[in-house]
Amino acid sequence: MDRHEKALEILHNGTVIPAIPLVLDQNRKFDPLGQRRLVRYYLEAGAGGVAAAVHTTQFEIRDPEFDLLRPVLETVAEELDDFEKTSGKTLVRIAGVCGETPQARQEALLAKELGYDAVLLSPGGLNHLSEEEMLQRTEEVAALMPVIGFYLQSSVGGRRFSFSYWKRLADIQNVVAVKSAPFNRYQTLDLVRGCAASSRRDEVALYTGNDDNIVSDLLTPFCFDIDGQTITKYFAGGLLGHWCVWTKKVAEQFAAIKACQGKDSIPAKLLTLGAQITDCNAAFFDVANGFRGCIAGVHEVLRRQGLMEGIWCLNPEETLSEGQMQEIDRVYKMYPALNDDAFARNFLERWNSERH
Repeated sequence: MDRHEKALEILHNGTVIPAIPLVLDQNRKFDPLGQRRLVRYYLEAGAGGVAAAVHTTQFEIRDPEFDLLRPVLETVAEELDDFEKTSGKTLVRIAGVCGETPQARQEALLAKELGYDAVLLSPGGLNHLSEEEMLQRTEEVAALMPVIGFYLQSSVGGRRFSFSYWKRLADIQNVVAVKSAPFNRYQTLDLVRGCAASSRRDEVALYTGNDDNIVSDLLTPFCFDIDGQTITKYFAGGLLGHWCVWTKKVAEQFAAIKACQGKDSIPAKLLTLGAQITDCNAAFFDVANGFRGCIAGVHEVLRRQGLMEGIWCLNPEETLSEGQMQEIDRVYKMYPALNDDAFARNFLERWNSERH
């Protein structure tokens, strides 16, 4: 089994995949060393891989004025290479892919060139295309690279897709997983039922991207009567923007949750944990203001820990909303057991000592 095959097996079995932020300096220029430091934090915290060039990484990296898609993907890949060599661990490498078919194919080829294992195929900005056209796009990208399908929430450019769409998407060869992130229970059920109805149901892993419902997604056995047979699907893992903060605790929580999958009883403390995580996510993602400060919010948590120097985004107008800082203060104080500040401090001491 080669490295890519092993990584895809890890993806299929389920793991923690943070959707990583972009690290900039005070001049809003890309900071490669800072980016590598952040990637290393995720890996030492116990993530099974990372997703780069996704929403949390800022879609503007593709704009000609910044032209950062290749530099970011290269920098992340280099740090993943170094960690794999020193640790002997295989990591799952996901690259975000956007745009209509020609752009999506071009980005998928770049990801393949740089050694990524699969692409997260975003539907954002394509609401003018029919479901049939979207499926054709998926087929063309899947001919180049393993694909993770993506149900994106409408507040950041997504749209509703039918049950039939998800069944047909799961039927496509080389679709290896589907990320559910509509932040909507009805739409999540459409996706899960569609994948369960596919003849490739056992080949397609489900990943939660519902940052508002992480624990419940992972704990729930989704059961459907399909052609007289009871089909049960679980979310195998998560590919989440929320998991790019407090990641050491995330890895511990994920292990506890996975240990409960398939059991008849669920500890009440995990349900409580789910509600606490959702409350933290509301603060970090700026739910009160329609997610306007979601990227700056995760930057602020990482800044407090010393993992980022500031909350700068490529767009100077993208920053914390009014009252968001106070909400982050609140959840930090209310749920002290959820942060991994001590781990982050120790990590930074090791990182800095290795470079002096």
